[in-house]
Amino acid sequence: MMAEQLEFFAIPSPCRGICQANERGFCLGCYRSREERFNWMKMSDGQKREVLRLCRQRYLRVLRAENQTDEEPPEQPSLF
Repeated sequence: MMAEQLEFFAIPSPCRGICQANERGFCLGCYRSREERFNWMKMSDGQKREVLRLCRQRYLRVLRAENQTDEEPPEQPSLF
């Protein structure tokens, strides 16, 4: 079991001031859900760390999806 790290400073909001939702309902700037954005100030530090972890996962998922769509499809070799 991992020991909990002591927090000496408040965990700041990851808001980047974009505040627009994507097709899945996550903010395009910070990747939080609507519920996570509205309840940020009520969350414990542990809950905030979990939200930040989820935001990072969502961000990486979006990057992977963008990289897949940017790649050229493999060219079909000619039969002749």
